[in-house]
Amino acid sequence: MVEIERKYLVKDISYREVAISRKRIVQGFLNTDPDRTVRVRIKGDEGFLTVKGISNASGTTRFEWETGIKVEEAEALLQLCEPSVIDKTRYEIPMGKYLFEVDEFHGDNEGLIIAEIELDNENDVFERPDWLGEEVTGDIKYYNSQLSKNPFTGW
Repeated sequence: MVEIERKYLVKDISYREVAISRKRIVQGFLNTDPDRTVRVRIKGDEGFLTVKGISNASGTTRFEWETGIKVEEAEALLQLCEPSVIDKTRYEIPMGKYLFEVDEFHGDNEGLIIAEIELDNENDVFERPDWLGEEVTGDIKYYNSQLSKNPFTGW
């Protein structure tokens, strides 16, 4: 139940050429306290409820618990979420033994593209594709919970 993840800005859309999947994601937050966030998500035709804890000092590691829920339940819970639901399209790109997830944001976060990679441990070495830009791991303004409060188009 620990997530080890690094985040990067994306320089161009060439990742689309090698993506193995593409899904629309709509998510909202029942709680955006930095010590614990509670997220409701609809990803394609699946619903999820996720609790995340506070990140470590480097921003790479934090507690994460997630469970599947019915889409109808997720839709109902989205009505209870804090304002500004996140809307994005996620592309999955395999790279060696890892998988990059690239999110193209829509709505209030239009124009923002972030790549994430989940690692086995913080010091793992992985191949960096040409489209991968500046690392933003640990920069709280790029957390989805913060993007719902302070959208990219307002920066």
